[in-house]
Amino acid sequence: MANRQIPTVKAQDVGNLPRDEFAFPGPERDRLVKAILDGGKTATTSLMTEFIHDHEPLPSSGRRTILVNSDNQLVAVFRYASVSVIRLGVVTWQHVLNEGEGYKSLAEWREAHESFWTSENMRQALDDPDFTVDDQTLVVLETFDVEAIVVN
Repeated sequence: MANRQIPTVKAQDVGNLPRDEFAFPGPERDRLVKAILDGGKTATTSLMTEFIHDHEPLPSSGRRTILVNSDNQLVAVFRYASVSVIRLGVVTWQHVLNEGEGYKSLAEWREAHESFWTSENMRQALDDPDFTVDDQTLVVLETFDVEAIVVN
C-alpha cells in the first residue's frame, strides 16, 4: 500500500465533515495517524461504552470524517468501509493485522488495548475510575480507507 497515490484536498475544501481522533493527543495519536497515512492501518477498535458515554451514534459504512493529529490539524479525509459490534473475546487475528500496529499475537494486542482502555486517561474520559474490560465487553470494529490527504 505504500506506493498508492492518494489525492490531496485543501483544508478549506473539506466542508463540515465530523472530526475523528485516535487515542489521546500525544505520541500514541501521532504514531497511529502516521500508520494511517502510510496505509498500514486500515482498522481500529473502540469501546462501545465510549459511544454510549459520549451520546454519539456509531459510525456507519460510507460515513466520511476528517482525521486530526495531536495538534488538532486536519490531516486526512477517510471513509468507513465497515462497522460492527462484537464481544472483545471474539476479536480475530485478521482484524488485529488490519490495525497495522505491529502486534505479534492476539494476546499482545489484547494486553496493549486493555492497558489503554483501563488507563487513567480513559477512566477519566468515561467518568468511571474503576472501568475494566473482559471477554464480554462490547467493542466496535471499524475499517476505513483514506480518500484524501488534507493540505493547507
